[in-house]
Amino acid sequence: MASTASRQRLTDRLALLSEMTRLRLLRLLETEELGVGELASILQLPQSTVSRHLKSLLEGGWIVRRSEGTASMYRLVNESLSEEARELWQLARRQLGEPPQVRQDEHRLKQILAKRETDTIAYFGRVGGEWDAIRGELFGSSFVDEALLALLPPQWTVADLGCGTGDIAVRLATLVETVHLVDMSKAMLAAARKRLAQHKNVHFHHSDLTGLPLDDSSVDAAIISLVLHHVNHPATAIREAARILKPGGRLLVIDMLEHDREQYRQTMGHKWLGFKPAEMSEWFTSAGLGHLRTVHLPSDPQAKGPDLFVMAGSREA
Repeated sequence: MASTASRQRLTDRLALLSEMTRLRLLRLLETEELGVGELASILQLPQSTVSRHLKSLLEGGWIVRRSEGTASMYRLVNESLSEEARELWQLARRQLGEPPQVRQDEHRLKQILAKRETDTIAYFGRVGGEWDAIRGELFGSSFVDEALLALLPPQWTVADLGCGTGDIAVRLATLVETVHLVDMSKAMLAAARKRLAQHKNVHFHHSDLTGLPLDDSSVDAAIISLVLHHVNHPATAIREAARILKPGGRLLVIDMLEHDREQYRQTMGHKWLGFKPAEMSEWFTSAGLGHLRTVHLPSDPQAKGPDLFVMAGSREA
């Protein structure tokens, strides 16, 4: 027979799930980690109302909170719920179904996530001048030199895709015949232009990586360094990179191995928490790239970020 305490816990949980606004919040927070302002925008309610409901859900153990600077981010994590609470939530979610309110919530959630992507671009605009220091703190500086050993015939034309402030291009410009720099951030490109102003063999292109403004079979090699984890569809970016390669041309991707640092999604706009080399191999192969080589790069003792790997492949003739 259930104890008085057990019956009280059940009553409290049922009371929390009896309110439509809280059910809508849980439905959203099961999908995405969101802030109070974002939730208020999605539910079209005052922030004070949303905050009150979040406080009840937090105290009831339904959601978890994480501080992000001065903001608080909330999420429903099924693994943190008791077995009884998980079963109760599954039942409540099934009974809730998809009424118009919930469908509208999902539509507005997509808009919020699209705005986040825009904010990611804005983030790079804000930190353009500091980006090299941020990246150096996370990953050190030696990985670029290690990776470039796979390149460097002096007659090559090389595309630096997602060039940032030109950290790689400044090395390439003195080693190969032509360098194309591509980045979606105008602020990053402006910093790269200033940095590489004395090099006449460098060309700049404002574009994302899924629709490159370069001709088919126009470059000998392409580099995508610490960029794919910001791209919604990395397989498409790899196909585009393969498209611009000459037959026999090489693609080099440097990125993080799969990791669990969820905070990177919010602090730096990461779409992917690293990659599995096997997953990357599938994308290379689907893009028509062969002769694959994967190297787990040596860790920099000063680096604070996840381990890196490099994958190289060539376009089939």
